Amino acid sequence: MTRAQVLTIAILVAMIAGFLWERWRYDLVAMMALIAALAAGIVPADRAFAGFANPVLPLIAAALVVSAAIGQSGAIEIIVRRLNPLMRSRDLQVGVLAGCVLLLSAFVKNIGALAIFIPAAVQVARRHSRSPSEFLMPLSFAALLGGSTTLVGTSPNILISSVRQQLSGHPFDMFDFTPVAAGVALFGAVFLAFGWRLIPRGLRGSAGVEAFKIEDYTSELRIAAGSPFIGQTVGRVEATSGGECAITAIIRAGIGRQVPSARWKLYEGDVLVVEADSQALERLARDGKLELLGSEEAPAAGDADAAGGERRSDWLAVVEAVVGTGSPMIGRSAAELRLRARFGLNVLAISRQGRRNRARLRRSRLRLGDAIVFQGEADSIHESLAALGCLPLAERQLRLGRPRQLVVPLLILAAAMVVTGLELVPVAIAFVAAALLLVVFGLLPVDEAYRAIDWPILILLGALIPIGEAVQTTGTAELIAHALAGLAAHVPAFAVLAALLAVTMLVTPILHHAAAVLVMGPIAASLAQLLGYRIDPFLIAVALGAGSDFLSPIGHQCNTLVMGPGGYRFGDYWKLGLPLSLLVVVLGVPLIMLVWPLH
Repeated sequence: MTRAQVLTIAILVAMIAGFLWERWRYDLVAMMALIAALAAGIVPADRAFAGFANPVLPLIAAALVVSAAIGQSGAIEIIVRRLNPLMRSRDLQVGVLAGCVLLLSAFVKNIGALAIFIPAAVQVARRHSRSPSEFLMPLSFAALLGGSTTLVGTSPNILISSVRQQLSGHPFDMFDFTPVAAGVALFGAVFLAFGWRLIPRGLRGSAGVEAFKIEDYTSELRIAAGSPFIGQTVGRVEATSGGECAITAIIRAGIGRQVPSARWKLYEGDVLVVEADSQALERLARDGKLELLGSEEAPAAGDADAAGGERRSDWLAVVEAVVGTGSPMIGRSAAELRLRARFGLNVLAISRQGRRNRARLRRSRLRLGDAIVFQGEADSIHESLAALGCLPLAERQLRLGRPRQLVVPLLILAAAMVVTGLELVPVAIAFVAAALLLVVFGLLPVDEAYRAIDWPILILLGALIPIGEAVQTTGTAELIAHALAGLAAHVPAFAVLAALLAVTMLVTPILHHAAAVLVMGPIAASLAQLLGYRIDPFLIAVALGAGSDFLSPIGHQCNTLVMGPGGYRFGDYWKLGLPLSLLVVVLGVPLIMLVWPLH
C-alpha cells in the first residue's frame, strides 16, 4: 500500500466520520475533505476546483429549476383532481399518488416531484380521515424509484454517468437506465400500494396528523372589475369551486357585513369572506380574478367600494406559516402588532383548528397553532417570520393571484427530453436551456429560480468529484477491488452484482447518495475489470443502489423531507424500506444482467 493510498483511505474514513457526526453540514465536511486531499497531495492543485466545472452541476441545478416551474404550473393539481374518482379504496389512494410521484420523478428531480405532491397527499389524507403518515413515506420511496428510471431523475444517475465518462470517454444517455429501473419501479409501486400497512400502527393512527391538521382559512377577497363572478350567485360560485370553498359572509357598501343565502347575486366591489384550504383559496382567487385583501388594507364594513386590495407584485412572496410556541403574536391582532410597519408583512388569511373565525382579519387575536398566509418582500419574509416565531409549512410558497401557465412549462420539458433522447444536444445543455426559457418567458421569476437550486448539494458535489477522481488515480479503487476480487472470484456473477448493489444501499445512508456514487463507482469499475467483466452492469448496479435508500431518513433528501411532517422516527424507515430493498435486489440483478450483458 502506497503513501497516497493510505492518505486517501484516511481522508475517506475521516469524511465518513464527519458525515455521521453531523457536527457540521455535509457540504462543509466535503470541502474540508477536499482541502485535506489538497494538503496531502492526492488531489493536484490544478484539479482542486475541477468538480465545479463538471457539467453535472449545471444539469442538477437546471433540473431543480424545471421541477419548480412544473410544480407551479397548476398541472399537477388538475391531474390529482381528475384521479380522485379512482381513489375509492385505501390501497388505491396510496397507489395512485405513489404512481403519480413515480412517473413525474422520471422527468424532473425526484426531490422536486415529491415536494409537489406532499400537499396533495395531505389533502387526500384529510378528506378520507387518514393520517398523512400512511402516505408520505410511500411517496418518498416512489420518488426514489421513479428518479432512477432516467438520467435526470436523480443525482446518482447523473454522477455515475460522469464516472463512466471519466473511465470510458462516453457518458450514459438519457434512457440507458430505463429498462432496468422501470421494471423495478413498476413492481415497487405495486408493493407500496399495499405495503403502507408496514408503517408502525401508532403512526398510522395519530402521529403526523398535527403537523398538517389545519382547517380552512378565513380570507377576504374583493370582486374586481372584469371578474367572471360578477352577476353570479353565491351558490354558483361555491359549486364552481367543487364545494371546496364556502362564502360565509359578504361585505357590501351600504349594508355592511351580511351572511348571504345561496341565491345572493355578486357585484363588483363586493368583499367575500371565504373559508377554504390554501390550495382551493389559490384556485378561487386566480380563476375568479379576485383581489386578496390584507389585514391592514382591508376595508371597514360599509367602505368596501372605497378600499382597494393590493395585488402581489413580482417582488412579493406569499408564505404559509404556523404561529409557534413563544411567538409574540399570541393573544394580539395584526392591527395591534403593526405587522406592515414593523415587519413588512401583511396577513392575507387565517386558519384556526376546529373554530370558525368570525372577526375581521385585522381584529382577529392570534393563537398558538394558527396557520396564517403572510405576504411580504421575497428577500426578507423568512427572516421576519423567524422574528415573529412562525414556522413556514414545509417552506411551501403559495402563488395566490398568479396567472395559470399549464402548457408552456410542460412543452419546454418535453422538448428538452426529446432533443436529449435523440442525442441532438448533451443533456446538460438541453436542461440549462429549458431552465433559461422558463425564466425568460416569465414562467418562473429569477429569484425563485435561484431559490429552487439546492446550493449545498452543488457545493458537496463540486468538492467530492476531485476526491472521487483521486480514489481512482491513486490506485485506491483498484486496491479495494483487489481485496474484493479474491472473494468474488469464487461466487457466480449474479452474486457479485447482488452484493455490490446491497453494499451500495448500505453505505448510502452513511456517505450521502452523491458520495456513495463517487466512492463506489470507481471501485465497482475496477472490480469488473479484474473479474473480466464489462464495467457498465457494475456501474448501473451502483447507481440503482445509491438511488434506492429506503433504510434511513439521512441518505437522501426525499426521506429527510417527509420525516417531520410524517412524524417518523429514524427506526421507522427500515420497516417498510427493508422489504422494498430486498425487492430491488431480487428484481434488479436479473434485469441488469439481461439488459447489460457481462461480456
